[in-house]
Amino acid sequence: MSYHQPVLLNESVSALNIKDDGLYADVTFGGGGHSAEILKRLKTGKLLAFDQDADAAKNVEQDERLFFIPQNFRHLTRFCKAMNAFPLDGILADLGVSSHQFDTAERGFSYRFDAPLDMRMSQSLNNNAADILQQRNEHELQQIFGNYGEVRNAKTLAKRIVEARKLQPIKTIEDFIAAIESCIMGNRAKYLAQVFQALRIEVNEEMQALEEMLQQSAEVLKPGGRLVVISYHSLEDRMVKNFMKTGNISGAIEKDLFGNFETPFKVITKKPVEPSEEEIKMNNRARSARMRVAEKP
Repeated sequence: MSYHQPVLLNESVSALNIKDDGLYADVTFGGGGHSAEILKRLKTGKLLAFDQDADAAKNVEQDERLFFIPQNFRHLTRFCKAMNAFPLDGILADLGVSSHQFDTAERGFSYRFDAPLDMRMSQSLNNNAADILQQRNEHELQQIFGNYGEVRNAKTLAKRIVEARKLQPIKTIEDFIAAIESCIMGNRAKYLAQVFQALRIEVNEEMQALEEMLQQSAEVLKPGGRLVVISYHSLEDRMVKNFMKTGNISGAIEKDLFGNFETPFKVITKKPVEPSEEEIKMNNRARSARMRVAEKP
């Protein structure tokens, strides 16, 4: 099984409008599929590839144009400057969890396996999923599952977790599912997917990191530079859409003292680009992907 099948590969790389001598960043390297396609279109240019997951580093192939940075993309500006790759001509972000992460049982990302409740994309993070379930109070847990998983009975779920952990620590996926069995509503697989998504987002601070990367993108891109983002759930997509449209994640139009409104980007995709039926047949995990593109004026 391959590490990860890149989603919207041609659409996303084409959207970068690559110049053969340009400077680009693939801020979610993963299996290296998007990076490989970018490199095909570069001659004397340079590509920075970010990934905080140590497993991704094993996919890096020797290429003098490729510079792998084992860091979260929230450190984009710092490393672009440190690598003398500033400003950039384009940024590509594929926000999905890699197939490798989902399919490696011991990483704890999937409810399909029994394994320690980890979910950390980087082992340098202090708290794993089990720590979150053990340490957060009932209200905080409700917020996590309600906001990040859009779980309808988040309050009941949070209460059940607090009750269960008093009896014994929740350390494994099996422990967790057994503890919340009575809370599962509707389609079991969908419910567990929402719960696990929420926990993963919290463990890895995904929303905060995405906001920081988006804000930095406006700084590190040169005029005419492209920002291409592929998201997989409504929370991410809404944040990306709002930022590209207004320059902030809330979507609020902020005017200066003279009543002028300036946004750091021009939106290229009026509607998000979605995978074709053919791509979804070949890779079912692509079905929820939405790609948005913006250009710095």
